[in-house]
Amino acid sequence: MNDFFEKVKQQLQQNLPFVLYCKPNSDAIIGMFQQNDNLYDVVDFTEKGFVFSSFDGHKKYIIPEEYSEIKHFVFDKKELSENEKDFVSPDEIIKTNFERLVAKGIEAIQENEFQKVVLSRKETIYLLDFDLVTNFKNLVQLYPATFVYCFFHPKIGIWMGATPEQLLKVEEDIFKTMALAGTQKNTGYEEVVWADKEKQEQQFVTDYIVSELNKVSNSILVSEPYSVKAGSIWHIKTDISGQLNSVQNLNEVIGLLHPTPAVCGLPKLESKQFILDNENYDRTFYTGYLGELNSSSTSDKTSSDLFVNLRCMEIEMGFDLKTAKANLFMGCGITKDSIPEKEWEESVNKSMTMKRVFDF
Repeated sequence: MNDFFEKVKQQLQQNLPFVLYCKPNSDAIIGMFQQNDNLYDVVDFTEKGFVFSSFDGHKKYIIPEEYSEIKHFVFDKKELSENEKDFVSPDEIIKTNFERLVAKGIEAIQENEFQKVVLSRKETIYLLDFDLVTNFKNLVQLYPATFVYCFFHPKIGIWMGATPEQLLKVEEDIFKTMALAGTQKNTGYEEVVWADKEKQEQQFVTDYIVSELNKVSNSILVSEPYSVKAGSIWHIKTDISGQLNSVQNLNEVIGLLHPTPAVCGLPKLESKQFILDNENYDRTFYTGYLGELNSSSTSDKTSSDLFVNLRCMEIEMGFDLKTAKANLFMGCGITKDSIPEKEWEESVNKSMTMKRVFDF
């Protein structure tokens, strides 16, 4: 363990890019340590490595396998109970602004501009005695069923997250993806009851993904929706899989799916434009996608395993490398039945996913 995480600290000190990641329900942490500080673009999706893409799709970068040292480490996970420590709540101005944004989205839906839009906010917290490795380990142990990562590039910054949503997995011509929507806080009961609003939101996402994939596949399997827990949050999930008609250009398949209705809305173009016009901040890599691209580092076959960048934060380190500023990002799916006050509460619940990482 010391050698693996010492390598992380060494990369940071030398200002060299790296990514650490742990796949859902795995105890293996993979580290890709780039051996120069170049910023490599994804050009045609034939590249091999770890991709990191922005929400708007304008920035698609990769840590290439060919210029990286790849290390594996089996992590001895310990059960961490989720601490319900009280955090300072965002001030009333932030709350009011978000509820106004949601109300504006509901009004646009009522005027038939789109059926659904996902609206988000950014919240900044300040950290003392921040240690990147410790907080990454906390993420891995707190959220074992998610894709946990820590990405660093001197020309981009530091991002960390624990996302429950897979965008796409492709191995040869077989693909897997999911529809994930609806949110409620865990109350301790085993049975989760969903309101019509959440069920409708989930169906929107499922129908959209299936309709898009019908363009590249004649063989699609869709599971029944079921409840899945990510940390202290429940979602509705539907598994979608199938076979591509031919070995499609990966760029085309990703383009059909991203951004999904779970992070953008429906129809995609109209809801995306509303987000860009009204959120009043740049999401950058939040709700983008990330993961293995044409990689052979974790299996005998070349595969791509991509996830949506949710439950994430951007870390800005202080000059002393002990203090830090964390920018957290939270989004909510808005439909005609949404209530601004409820959506605010949902965003606060989601913020706890990241805040708990700092509490050990």
